[in-house]
Amino acid sequence: MPTLNLFTNVPVDAVVASDILRDSTKAVAKIIGKPESYVMILLNQGVPIEFAGTEEPAAYGELISIGGLGPSVNGKLSATIAEILENKLSLDSSRFYIKFYDVE
Repeated sequence: MPTLNLFTNVPVDAVVASDILRDSTKAVAKIIGKPESYVMILLNQGVPIEFAGTEEPAAYGELISIGGLGPSVNGKLSATIAEILENKLSLDSSRFYIKFYDVE
């Protein structure tokens, strides 16, 4: 089951959170090639984060999957999730980092 755990220091209202969850679920499923019914997204908002020496809006993600990950997939996922966060939270993509775990 691919699981994306997102943390951001930006407060997120319920409607925007729902949009992020929906868009991220679709993106992860499509890019990894697994059904949406297997994808889990967690959104942790309002988390204290300092990145690059400032507390400006930032986000961190961890994506865990049993297979389906690799350099080209990871790059596409990173860019797509960064774009979702930029569109929904006005979070600059340079202030987002994601770590990938490919589990056997």
